[in-house]
Amino acid sequence: MIRYAKPTTVDEALALLGEDRWRILAGGTDFYPAQGAKPFRDNVLDINGLAELRGIAETGEHWRIGARTTWTDIVRQPLPPAFDALKAAAREVGSVQIQNVASIAGNLCNASPAADGVPALLALDADVELRSAKAVRHRPLSEFILGNRRTALQPGEMVTAIRVPKHSAAGSSAFVKLGARRYLVISIAMAAARLVVENGVIAGAAIAVGSCSAVARRLAGVEAALRGRPIDEALADAVLSAPFDELSPIADVRGSAEYREQAAREIVVRAVCAAVGLDQGKVAA
Repeated sequence: MIRYAKPTTVDEALALLGEDRWRILAGGTDFYPAQGAKPFRDNVLDINGLAELRGIAETGEHWRIGARTTWTDIVRQPLPPAFDALKAAAREVGSVQIQNVASIAGNLCNASPAADGVPALLALDADVELRSAKAVRHRPLSEFILGNRRTALQPGEMVTAIRVPKHSAAGSSAFVKLGARRYLVISIAMAAARLVVENGVIAGAAIAVGSCSAVARRLAGVEAALRGRPIDEALADAVLSAPFDELSPIADVRGSAEYREQAAREIVVRAVCAAVGLDQGKVAA
């Protein structure tokens, strides 16, 4: 017999997870399309009643984003400029109707290579809070998503929050998405850039690209090439000449591997320029 449960507290949800295997239902914007007309074969744990998992709070060391926080919540929340890339990505998650119900944790747990929220969260050094009835643990986002549709979630666990360290909520950021059309599209490539500028020089850089590898990746070579550089029109050349070794794009119906690699370089340039307020028309690759 298939079970359905809608707990009212996190402790109740964790107790249920500890006693049986469940498929977690949050916003449902991926859940129902994936189910289609097939009969349900898994127990369904509906966490939409867990109000304590929704919202964004500032603590002593982190910004804490509840697992059920929607993309509309993120857009509307007053946050430092370092979160601008995440807000821009939030506006790209499907339609406004989807943004109103889809959850940030669902975007991560779905583990799509094209998940819009992942590059911006990687650029913020985010980690994922995982809770079971017995323990709480935290994994860097880069270690949580293991591959296409694969995560580090263990039996009995659920994501309860995403945390951004205060020291990573510094600087300004931007997000650029490339698709076959402007709206309601799965990305061909996307990039998030967060830069800390001191006295006209880049003191810190965090660059991440999605849809160009099995999981979104930070680009260490680009970050290294940017640190210590002045904000000038040579910035684009610094990005274009940097290694993009972390990427391994594939060819599919949306674009060839070669096109994706070239596009990734271009949109990283655009994201970097936007993050530091440079006129992209003057430095376009």
